[in-house]
Amino acid sequence: MVWDISWRRRMKFRTSLRYRITFAFALIGGTVSFALATALYWLTINMEERLIEETLSAELEDFIGRYRQDPSLIPPSSTLMQIRVMNGHERDAVPAVLRNLDTGLHQVDLEDRSYYAEVRLSGEQHFVALYDDSQIRHRESQYQVFLVIAVIVMILLSAALGFWLAGRVLSPVSELGRRVRRLEPEGDPRELGRDFPPDEVGFLASEFDAYQKRLRAFIEREQNFTADVSHELRTPLAVIEGAAEVLQEDTGLDEAQRTRIKRIARAAREMGEVTAALLELARERRQEQVSGDCDVAALLGEIIDSHQHLLERSEVSVELEILSRPHLPIQCALLRIVLANLIRNAFSYTREGRVHITLNKTGISVMDTGEGISPDEIDEVFKPFYSAQGGEGIGLSLVWRICQNYGWKVQIDSKVDQGTCFHLDLGIR
Repeated sequence: MVWDISWRRRMKFRTSLRYRITFAFALIGGTVSFALATALYWLTINMEERLIEETLSAELEDFIGRYRQDPSLIPPSSTLMQIRVMNGHERDAVPAVLRNLDTGLHQVDLEDRSYYAEVRLSGEQHFVALYDDSQIRHRESQYQVFLVIAVIVMILLSAALGFWLAGRVLSPVSELGRRVRRLEPEGDPRELGRDFPPDEVGFLASEFDAYQKRLRAFIEREQNFTADVSHELRTPLAVIEGAAEVLQEDTGLDEAQRTRIKRIARAAREMGEVTAALLELARERRQEQVSGDCDVAALLGEIIDSHQHLLERSEVSVELEILSRPHLPIQCALLRIVLANLIRNAFSYTREGRVHITLNKTGISVMDTGEGISPDEIDEVFKPFYSAQGGEGIGLSLVWRICQNYGWKVQIDSKVDQGTCFHLDLGIR
C-alpha cells in the first residue's frame, strides 16, 4: 500500500504541469545561482591573493629599504607574518622549500603549516616574506559553506516562486477543465469562451464551444437516425414474423418446408432483438431501464432449444446443469442476446464432444470441447468484426458492450484443440 501511494505521487509529479514548471524554475534557479556562486568565489579568491601580494610586497619594500641602511636590523616576526633574509653563506641553513623559490608570490608548506611567500632578490640577498594563511583558509571554508547555503536557498525560493506562478498561470486552465468535466453531451451547450480573457485559455474555451456545437449536431443526427431505424426496421421484421406464422399454419406444407419457415421466423425474431440491442447501445447512456422479471433458467432452456439445429450434422451432446434459478429485475431481450451469442459460439465451433452449460446463483458457464482459441487471439475475440473463421462477426463484441452496460462480467478461458469456457457473472450476490 505504501509503495502504491509513493508510485502515484511520482506519477503525479511526472504528469502534473504545475510540478514540471516548478522543477524547471528550481533547475534554472539552481543553475544560475551555482554559476554566480562559482564566479563570486573565484573573484573573491583572486582578489584576496592580490591583496596579500600587495601587502607582502609593501612590507618587503619597507624592510629592504631599512635593511640597506642598517644591515644589523632584525627581521620582523609575528604570529601571522615574518620576513627572512638569505645571504649567500647562510642559504644552506634555510629550508630547501624557500631556497628554490623564484621571485613573486607562492604558496608553501613549512613546518606543518601553510604560508603565502613573497620573494624578492636584491644583489646576493634573498628576502622572503611569509604570511600564515590558516585564518584565510578557515574564512574560505566558511565562505564556501555560505555559498552552498545560498545556492540551496535560491533553489528553494525558485521552486516556491515557480509553484506559485504555475498555480496562478494554470488556474484558468484548471477552471476550464472543471467546467468541461461538468458538461453533458446530451445537455444544453454552455458558453465557455465568454468567461475567460481573450488569451490562449480564452481561445481554447472558444474552441470547446465550437466543438460542443458540432457534438450537439452529431447527437441530434444520431437520435434522428436511431428513431428512423427503430421504425423502418421493426415494421418489415414484424411483417416477416407474421407471414412466417401464417405459413406455419398451412397444412399443405411438408416437414422440410416447415423447418425452413421456422428458421425464417427464428432469424426474424433474432434480428429484431439485435436491432433493439444496437439501438440501445448506440446511445452513450442507457435510458432508465424498464423493470421486469427475467427467469434465467427458463430463458436459457429456450435459447438452447432454438439453437439445436446448429448441431444436426455433428456428434455433440448438450448438457444443461441448473444449480439455481435466479430471477433478474430486467427485460430478457438483452440477456437473451448475450446467452444466445455464447451458446451459438459454442455450438458453431464444436464438431464433436460436448457442450456443458451450468447455471448457478451467480452466473452462467458455457464450456465446449471445440477448436479453442490461441493465446494471441484471446484478447481479440471481444473486438468488433473479429471472427475465428475470418468472417466479420459482431456477436461477442455485442456481448461485451451489453455486459459493460449492465455491469456484468464475462471471462474466457481457452486452449487450442481442447475447448473454450465462457463465464458470465451476472452480479447476483
